Amino acid sequence: MPYPLVLLLLAVLVVVAATFGIAAGSISVSADQVWGILLHRVHPALADPTWTPVRETIVIDVRLPRVLLAGVVGAGLAVSGMALQALVRNPLADPMLLGVSSGASVGAVLVVVFNLSLFGVFSLPVAAFLGALAALVAVYFLARSGGRMTTVRLVLAGVATAEVLSALASFLVVTSDDPHKTQSALRWMLGGLGGTTWTVVWTPVAAVLLGTAVLLGVCRSLNLLLAGEEAAVALGLDVHRFRAALFTLVAVMIGTIVAVSGQIGFVGLIMPHVVRLLVGADHRRALPAAALLGAAFLIAADLAARTVMSPEEIPVGILTALVGGPFFLWLMRRRTA
Repeated sequence: MPYPLVLLLLAVLVVVAATFGIAAGSISVSADQVWGILLHRVHPALADPTWTPVRETIVIDVRLPRVLLAGVVGAGLAVSGMALQALVRNPLADPMLLGVSSGASVGAVLVVVFNLSLFGVFSLPVAAFLGALAALVAVYFLARSGGRMTTVRLVLAGVATAEVLSALASFLVVTSDDPHKTQSALRWMLGGLGGTTWTVVWTPVAAVLLGTAVLLGVCRSLNLLLAGEEAAVALGLDVHRFRAALFTLVAVMIGTIVAVSGQIGFVGLIMPHVVRLLVGADHRRALPAAALLGAAFLIAADLAARTVMSPEEIPVGILTALVGGPFFLWLMRRRTA
């Protein structure tokens, strides 16, 4: 299938998922009304208001920011997962499996439980970034043996680090004597997008857009890593500096994402594999496709989380784990077969 057609279909998938995501809820809004409200907000002449002010408020101030955040988080996780898989040259790499999400959650939980505010309003994303970076560095060095990194060591180091960090976060939560702080901390541990407002959307939007732009700018270097470290060095790439810079960038993206969404696993594992089947391994083509597919997937997953057990809401991280866990096991079996 031609690459432009693949991107077009993925973009349409995002739009369709977003439309259903905005329309569905305890108060249903038709797709026509959704687009009418959105177009009317862009310019009043584009649509005649045939809806009540309550429905417009629901669409603009309640559902639209949540759907937008779901798309941004999904895109960021997919792009980060693809970058990590290239950096460690391992298709099993994933922000959650490598302990990055757990590290970011520990940072976020520390801020919530102990009410830390060293960096003002940026305390939560900064703490999440530092936790993500520390976890990623720890896994990277634990997985290397004799200058080489094997799949088994990477998975074991990542899972062990993630479990230790998850246990630490759980300990911080259960020892907190403030029910409100405990509830807030559990949100990051389970992963969810409930209560999203416009004020929390723009920071992850900026982080994911800038991070993706940087990754697109270094696609050639990412492609070189796929050929192996020796080949990349021979072609002029400073592998160690490049990895350090990209690890930091990925940690910033994951830290910012986890600060607003919590641990949402396996998106960064599944999407890159599906994208490679669609457009190949060239990062110039794969990264944009991964961003679109990740956005559509998480918007759909969040829609399911809101509606499957309505009026109760399932943490979206549980649904992605239900999908990603079997996929990971299948991938492991395929690689060892």
